[in-house]
Formats: sequence, C-alpha cells, structure tokens
Amino acid sequence: MAQAVRRQSPVSLFSTDGKPHPVQDTLLAVTLVLGAVAFVSAMFYNLHLLSSWAGLVGILTGAYGQFISVTTRERFALIIGLGASGFGFFLGMAHGGLFGGVLG
Repeated sequence: MAQAVRRQSPVSLFSTDGKPHPVQDTLLAVTLVLGAVAFVSAMFYNLHLLSSWAGLVGILTGAYGQFISVTTRERFALIIGLGASGFGFFLGMAHGGLFGGVLG
C-alpha cells in the first residue's frame, strides 16, 4: 500500500504538525487568560489597575508567543488574546493607568 495513513494521537488542540509544543501552548493559555481578565475588568472603572496590568502582561506574552509560534492555529488564538489584552490595556490606561494616582 503506497499511501498508508499513519494515525497520530492528538498531542495538542492547537498543534497541527503532530508534535508537542509545551512552551507555545503555555504562552497561548496565559495570553488568553490575561486577555479575558483585562477585557472583562476594563468594563469597570474602578478596576483600571487590574485591566491595565493584565493587558500589558498579556500583550508581552502574546507578542513573544507570536514570535515563537509554530502553527497557524496557535497564531490565530494568540491574536484573539492579544486583541483582548490590548483592549483591556488601553481602556485601563484611559481610566487611570498602571499606577492609578499612586504616584501623584
């Protein structure tokens, strides 16, 4: 049989090449969680410290995740997390910033 199909066990939901990517999957999960926290907390004016810091860290982890990502699925999910982190960061900055009146 010239075209034998090899079955591979699914290593990761976002891995389309059949290889494990633990660092990329961890950065993806961290970016998505921080993006969700930043996005939701940005809706509340008093939580600007949480939204701005979670957004900033989410942007940094998502950018590094994009830099080392291997598959398109990872990049797609990272863009979702980056967008949510960016939204939360910018709205948190508009509501009071990273330090929120602590410095003056």
